[in-house]
Amino acid sequence: SLTDVFSMEELKSFLDGVEDVLGHTPLYSVEPKIDGLSVSLTYRDGIFVQGATRGDGLVGEDVTENLRTIKSIPLKLKEPIPYLCVRGEVYMPRSVFDELNQKREMNGEALFANPRNAAAGSLRQLDSKICSERKLDIFIFNIQEGSLYMDGSEPVSHSAGLDRLEELEFTTVNNRIVAKGYEEIKSHNLGKGILYSFPFFL
Repeated sequence: SLTDVFSMEELKSFLDGVEDVLGHTPLYSVEPKIDGLSVSLTYRDGIFVQGATRGDGLVGEDVTENLRTIKSIPLKLKEPIPYLCVRGEVYMPRSVFDELNQKREMNGEALFANPRNAAAGSLRQLDSKICSERKLDIFIFNIQEGSLYMDGSEPVSHSAGLDRLEELEFTTVNNRIVAKGYEEIKSHNLGKGILYSFPFFL
């Protein structure tokens, strides 16, 4: 379920609903959420072969060449995994955004409204050189269903999948925690003004 909540009280209500459906209290992976442009990266035999935006959920835009310009995306994995598809969030660091808008203002060009719009516009550039100049970055937050390890197995949990991504030298979100239930999540004193996601695993 994708549900937005805006207070700890609303979070508790949502988690109570999850646990009512499951019949028990699962572990949650609590992660800061990056507000950028969602993309998928596909690897075959350890080589990056395609990158696409989410699009309409079924068909996205092919932005492979522009994604190749993002230095934190490994073009070749440490292991020749037969098939791996990961999802991540492309974003523009605030310092890069401020610098870009300063240049646009000096040139009499329209300013970008926010870093997310700037990242989305940059990733959709037809000229990958322009995209490269925009200094985009990415956090990988999920291994997609159907991806396999070298032994043919699949990730056993979301959190284990993130650990595996780090082993493969993908950049994942910092400061993620694993917690069981609302009270344990609350005890970590999540930062105010920060968006979080709460994937859970049985």
